[in-house]
Amino acid sequence: MIFTRLPHKINVSFIRNASTIFSLSSGKGKCGVSVIRVSGPQTMTALKSIVGPKYNPTPRQADLKSFKSPLNDEKIDKGLVLWFPGPFSFTGEDSCEFQVHGSIAVISAMLDALGRVPGLRQAKPGEFTKRAFFGGKLDLTEVDGLADLIHSETEAQRKQALLQSSGSLSRLYHNWRKRLIRSIAHLEAFIDFSEDDNIEDNVIVELNKELRKVKKEIKCHLDDSRRGELVRDGIKTVIVGEPNVGKSSFMNLMCQRNVSIVTDIAGTTRDLIETTFNISGFPVIFTDTAGLRKESQDVVEKEGIDRALGRMTTADLILLMVDSRDLRGVEELEDFKKKLLKKLKVEGLEGTRIQIVANKIDLLEKSELDRMRNLSGVQFVSCKEEINLKGMLDDLTGLFNDICGEPTAENPRLSQARYRNELKKCIEFIDIFLEDYNPEGNPDMAIAAQKLRQAVKCIERITGDVSTDEILDVVFRDFCIGK
Repeated sequence: MIFTRLPHKINVSFIRNASTIFSLSSGKGKCGVSVIRVSGPQTMTALKSIVGPKYNPTPRQADLKSFKSPLNDEKIDKGLVLWFPGPFSFTGEDSCEFQVHGSIAVISAMLDALGRVPGLRQAKPGEFTKRAFFGGKLDLTEVDGLADLIHSETEAQRKQALLQSSGSLSRLYHNWRKRLIRSIAHLEAFIDFSEDDNIEDNVIVELNKELRKVKKEIKCHLDDSRRGELVRDGIKTVIVGEPNVGKSSFMNLMCQRNVSIVTDIAGTTRDLIETTFNISGFPVIFTDTAGLRKESQDVVEKEGIDRALGRMTTADLILLMVDSRDLRGVEELEDFKKKLLKKLKVEGLEGTRIQIVANKIDLLEKSELDRMRNLSGVQFVSCKEEINLKGMLDDLTGLFNDICGEPTAENPRLSQARYRNELKKCIEFIDIFLEDYNPEGNPDMAIAAQKLRQAVKCIERITGDVSTDEILDVVFRDFCIGK
């Protein structure tokens, strides 16, 4: 792969002072093939030390070679070697990769051999990606996307992370940054040359129009119901209901393992039981809760009920479990739901999605079940007999797809709380400019321009054009060694 795009300013001093690093880049443990990466100014020295002094590699071409220890010229392994001269590499530096057999002994011997080459040292966690950032190959949104791609566990997470690591968010944010900088330039030109005939009278009017357009686009981007963050972090799905309606049984069936204890005794579950599971490609954080009832004399159970009520207020989706026999004679589902939540003293769920799951349909007569199926918005199941579980999964998949949607390159997802906070600040600075700047009131132009500069810096803190050590530490701390 050839890397050519330089999205932001290169940190020349960082590159000039960089040492040469090496590390295992593939996963640890026994495997067929492992990849060991080297990056830095002494990469060619490392190549010749391991392969041989006469080796003259062709860029980006795999060569089958024997690898030897520079200490005693003893053969370590035979495998593929690739040479990536800078700047056309992942890091932007001279780089190479050794593909060796994935035994612990071979990997250890190769790392030991590279450690004996003068000027080389073991890489720190995330150091290869950090060099790609400082070398202008990635901005921070792409770095975050790469980290999410490495840690992705479901199909939805993979798709979203791949789009972000490929620059979908980067292009959007750099476009806003470019337009804000252009607006600042027009404002400063108006300040310096407003009395000349070269400056049009409507330049400030057009500037305000452009700022309102940028602000509208950012607000639309923020108004996404946190879809990107839900895909990245998981959809918090809380299972609630009265005691002994089958919440724990349902949890175990959805997760396909015994997560919760199931007994015929009401109130078995006392605490929050949480597990993450992949439902049709969506990451779902299921939480089983204590059975809800109006009053309880048991101190432990009461604490469990309080915790359940608290978790419901932060849920993205609530699965309200009921005994299907309680739906006999119900004609209006919303009224039933409101009465049940009121009975259980559940409050503060305005805007929260609630899906009713009616369990124990094996205890109903067929005629009763046929009448109940007219109630739209209910999923009828039997956890004991495992009836209609596929229908329940299909319904959940539809709900999760509606909650998260489908990521696209044209409409990239906001995936980090850090991005959201900075974009909100950006809008605030634009609003201050639009509200305070009144050409007829003889405003202070310099102060007005400074507000727009602050708006630009908010975006630059997201992309890394302007960064702090604290932000960089947060971004790179979760990377593994070798990436």
